[in-house]
Amino acid sequence: MITLFTHADVLDVLGNTVLPECSILVESGMIREIGRELTAPTDARVVDLRGETLLPGLFNCHVHICFDAGANPDRTLPDAAFTIRALDNLKTLLDSGVTYIRDAGSPNHIDAVIHDAQLKGQILSPGMQTAGKCICMTGGHGHTSGREADGPDDCRKAAREQLKAGANWIKLMATGGVMTKGVEPGSAQLTEEELSAAIEEAHKAGAKTFTHAQGMEGIKNALRAGIDSVEHGFYMDDWCFSFMKEHDVFYVPTLAAPYWIKQYGTKAGIAEYVVKKVEQTIDAHMDTFRRAHKAGVKIALGTDAGTPFNTFDKTAFECVLMTECGMTPMEAIRCGTSRAAELLGVSDTHGSVTVGKRADFAVFDQNPLDNIKALLDCRMTVLGGEIVSQK
Repeated sequence: MITLFTHADVLDVLGNTVLPECSILVESGMIREIGRELTAPTDARVVDLRGETLLPGLFNCHVHICFDAGANPDRTLPDAAFTIRALDNLKTLLDSGVTYIRDAGSPNHIDAVIHDAQLKGQILSPGMQTAGKCICMTGGHGHTSGREADGPDDCRKAAREQLKAGANWIKLMATGGVMTKGVEPGSAQLTEEELSAAIEEAHKAGAKTFTHAQGMEGIKNALRAGIDSVEHGFYMDDWCFSFMKEHDVFYVPTLAAPYWIKQYGTKAGIAEYVVKKVEQTIDAHMDTFRRAHKAGVKIALGTDAGTPFNTFDKTAFECVLMTECGMTPMEAIRCGTSRAAELLGVSDTHGSVTVGKRADFAVFDQNPLDNIKALLDCRMTVLGGEIVSQK
């Protein structure tokens, strides 16, 4: 299939500019030519995007496809129910312009099964990377759907189990969290030695690692242990930022997760202990993001979709929050495109509108550089050159 997308204002996230009235020739799912005066081959389909702005497809590097973004997500459903929900969430992501995701933990390796189906072309889905079950201490954050492990040897075994099940990433719980009753976001959980054992196993297999880490002690344990990405990161100091820059560690802040909990609160049915923990940490979280950005830490977009009222159609709202915390619109968009592709190791094929890369696009009526909230209304999603969603 050959398609010529014409007359689009193309956002060049690598060149930090907009290419006006541009055409893109796509063949077999790949970008073959980009220019203003391209002529459509005789057998090509032509899609006129005059007046529209075209971006690389968005990434969401922290989602939970099996969860429903309800006030208190139920993590004890039958696998079939989780799977049906996940497929619906994947469609919603596509409809909102998201063409690549990293699932940050699913019950019973459902994400790995769905990923396998996506790779075989059996389902329509964004590109995916997966983590299987998170690894946590007994009774720790995430224990209701994760793999509880205690001691370095057990953590090593738990990592091997996730890799065996098909995980691309190993997710480790370095601290407590907001959503688990009886644990505190600031408290360290898995030790540095436990983290190190699991990380070593992942790296031996060519997989990467990321950590749910909110308190500073747990974040530093994970950094010293060799983690590749820090998620949430409520409390970090300059030492953390310097270490992350020196060792090329990414930060995925998920600003949206506490934002929606605070917005809806107990009046919407969210548990009081969850709201209270957010109220105690949200200001520090926003401040840490501002300082990390100013320090030059690599930041990628993830929303923690699936947590309370943090729905799968709102990936781009993370960009809105990023700009409210000091980023320019282009910087925020890069977090959800080229930077995210770098984190997930797919920069050669994804993350920008570049000749030789996959034709994964998101199309909008307005230029988000002028109004970042334009990203919340995706007009068209193109996956591998095919229009998979259109309004």
